[in-house]
Amino acid sequence: MSDPKPTLAHGGLPACLDATLMAELKQTADALCTPGKGFLASDESAGPWLRAGHAEAKKVPDNKDNRGAYRSTCFKAPGLSEHISGCILHTETLYQEDAEGNKMVDLLNKQGIIAGIKLDKGYDKKKGLAGTSIGPLGHQETFCRGIDDLQQRAADAYTQGARFAKWRNVLQIDPVKGLPSDLAIAEATTNLARYAAICQSEGLVPIVEPEIVPNGSHDIFACAAATERVLAAQFKALADANVYLEGCLLKPNMVKNGLTGPRASPEEIATLTVQALKRTVPPALPGIFFLSGEMPLDVDNEEDATINLSTMNAMFKNLPWHLSFSYGKAMQKTAIVTWATGYLAGTPAAENAAATQKALVARGAANGSANKGEYKPGSCASVGTEGNIQQAAGPY
Repeated sequence: MSDPKPTLAHGGLPACLDATLMAELKQTADALCTPGKGFLASDESAGPWLRAGHAEAKKVPDNKDNRGAYRSTCFKAPGLSEHISGCILHTETLYQEDAEGNKMVDLLNKQGIIAGIKLDKGYDKKKGLAGTSIGPLGHQETFCRGIDDLQQRAADAYTQGARFAKWRNVLQIDPVKGLPSDLAIAEATTNLARYAAICQSEGLVPIVEPEIVPNGSHDIFACAAATERVLAAQFKALADANVYLEGCLLKPNMVKNGLTGPRASPEEIATLTVQALKRTVPPALPGIFFLSGEMPLDVDNEEDATINLSTMNAMFKNLPWHLSFSYGKAMQKTAIVTWATGYLAGTPAAENAAATQKALVARGAANGSANKGEYKPGSCASVGTEGNIQQAAGPY
C-alpha cells in the first residue's frame, strides 16, 4: 500500500497524513489561535487547589466529587468563551459528568470552547534519565512516559470529544553542571516529536511543551541560552518526525531568571523571550501559548504572568505567531481561593459558584487583553501573595 499523492498543503512533507485530516488539524489550530483568547489549563491530576500554592485552599478534601464540582463551576462561567478558546483537561475530567449528569466536554462545547486532553503520564522522580546529573529539582534529568499506548489513548480522546492534546517534558538549568544536557534535550524533544506525530494521525492538534523549569539561582541569560538550545532541537525533531506545523502548537516557558536568581524586568523577559522565538520557531506554526511557570512566594503569580504576556505583545507587533497564554494557576488562583474558602465556610453553592466564576472570567479578560498588549497592571483583582506557600515541583 502506497502513501497518497501529496497536495499543496503537504509541500515538502511526505503524504503520510490525508489532506482532509490536515485541513481539520489546521482549522482546529487556527480556531485555538483566535485573537484575544488563550487556554485554561485544567489538567491537574489532583485537586486544582493543591497546585494553587495557597494555605487555605489546601484544606479542601481532594476527591473526584470536589474536583468535578470546582471544574464544572469553571466550565459554566458565563462569558468565559470570550477569552478562552481551548481548555486542557485531565483524563478523569474528559470522561467525567457534573452533578446534573452533563458531560464536562459538553459544558465546554456549549460555551464554544474546544476541549483538549493531557496525554503524558508524567515522569519518575526516583528513576530519571540514566547517565544524567541531579538538577535543582533534586533529581536526575527526565522524560515523560506514555508513548507506548499513546496511539489508542489519542484515538479514544478524539472519540470522547477532544480535538487537541498536550504533552509536557521537564528540563532543568544548572550552568555549573551543564544542564540541560545534550542527552536530556535530545530525549525530551524526540519524545515530544513522536507524541506530536501520533496525535496528528488521530486528529488531535498537539501542543508541544518542552518546559525549562525556573528552579535555581541562574540569571535570565542562562535561561535564554537554554531556551534557544531546546527550541532549536525541538523544531529539528518535529521536522524529522514529519509533523505538520500548521496543525501544531507550542507551549514554552518564558525566558526568565531562576527563582532565586537576580530578577529581570518584564521588558527584559519580553525581549529575550521573543528573541529566542524569532531565532528558533518557524512562522508556519500558528500559535505559541506560554506557561506561567513557578514564581517566588513574594510574587503575584496571576498578575505577573499577565503583565509579562502583555509586555511582549505591546513591545513586539506583527509577529508571525499568535502569542498567548496557557495558564493553570495563573488563570485560576483567585478563582480557586474564592471557591475553596467559600466551600470551607459553608457558603451556599450558588453564591460561591457566582463569585468563583466572576474571578475566573475577570482573569480571563485580563489575559485576553494581554494577548493584544493592552493589559493595564493592577486592573484585575487577585488574591495576591497573601497565603502563598511553597508547592511541590515536578509532575502534576
